[in-house]
Amino acid sequence: MSDLAETDPAVADAIAGEERRQEENLEMIASENHVSPAVLEAQGSVMTNKYAEGYPGARYYGGCEHVDTVEQLAIDRATELWSAEHVNVQPHSGTQANQGVYFAVLEPGDKILSLDLTHGGHLSHGHHVNFSGQLYEVEQYEVDPETGYIDYDALQEHAEAFDPDIIVSGSSAYPREFDWERVQAAAEAVDAYHLADIAHITGLVAAGVHSSPVGIADFVTGSTHKSIRAGRGGIIMTTDEHAEAVDKAVFPGGQGGPLMHNIAGKAAGFGEALEPEFEAYAEQVVENATVLADVLRDRGFSLVSGGTDKHLLLVDLRESHPDLTGADAEDALHEVGITINKNTVPGETRSPFVTSGIRVGTPALTTRGFGAAEMERVGTCIADVLDAPDDDGVREHVASEVDDLCASFPIYDGEWR
Repeated sequence: MSDLAETDPAVADAIAGEERRQEENLEMIASENHVSPAVLEAQGSVMTNKYAEGYPGARYYGGCEHVDTVEQLAIDRATELWSAEHVNVQPHSGTQANQGVYFAVLEPGDKILSLDLTHGGHLSHGHHVNFSGQLYEVEQYEVDPETGYIDYDALQEHAEAFDPDIIVSGSSAYPREFDWERVQAAAEAVDAYHLADIAHITGLVAAGVHSSPVGIADFVTGSTHKSIRAGRGGIIMTTDEHAEAVDKAVFPGGQGGPLMHNIAGKAAGFGEALEPEFEAYAEQVVENATVLADVLRDRGFSLVSGGTDKHLLLVDLRESHPDLTGADAEDALHEVGITINKNTVPGETRSPFVTSGIRVGTPALTTRGFGAAEMERVGTCIADVLDAPDDDGVREHVASEVDDLCASFPIYDGEWR
């Protein structure tokens, strides 16, 4: 940082401020995590200087022998982690990974059936503001309003009526496991492809603490910087049958040169995830989410589907705190050093900028070393603030608790967890 501080103190100060923010706050956005110093080193390496259009062994530029090595390492490690036949590690993000699948097998105007955004889906699954909703005809399935779970019989009936070309499973805010085989059966019934998007749960699937769609769905996409803690970006896994079409759809179909520093970070993070310690980490992520759910439920908060099977909870504030919006809850928690995000809930009536719920995740706190006891403290802090968001005494007490937790579990102190 010394060179940057001297040449561009404004940027250096912003980076230093972000490092302090992460160290001094509890990061509970479900899609965020803290990568290791090794992944940071890989992502900040000279790999950022190299243009490498093409794939290992078949580049359009010279001097690619070392980037070939690092990309092949990322591919081989991903293949081992997820037991996939073919892996493409070049997508710049999870959205670009989904784009690669769409471009590989769909034509503009083809039909997508996916989970509604307000019920836990994702923009890139066909929302009208996203390219996926603009290029394709989209209909969406929902969770059962009574249970908060996906109704797979209704999904199949919807598929038979709509006759989609591809069905998308996976989510950004659905707290339960998907039944990949039920979705696959619905896809097969209407001769559609099945894309399983595991963006949030790549790490949980790799560790075996969440069921895997690999070998069931035709395509599996994911993000590589969330629960897997690798370099920032996306990944596509598929069968040998679709390998060529996917690779061409990513490059040259949707992207130019790959971000080789990110791919180096992916390779480093995938290597860490192959170590035995990673399974224990993933198990703790799920246990921590379960503990947090228990605390909030005991304090009277309503959880969509009643709880969680994975790394996140979706809290519906309408019943317990009808006058508290998701935006207000996000702001109140931010003031005491707890970072979450406002989120729509099934049956949402408020704007996406306001919302009636919040999404809370445990991957980053688990990376810091939090266990069940710490999560009980965190859950109590959240409940205390949301029960009395304008109480100065409550805010002061919770902020002190947050300071103590952060000091007890530093992130980059030389003892990476």
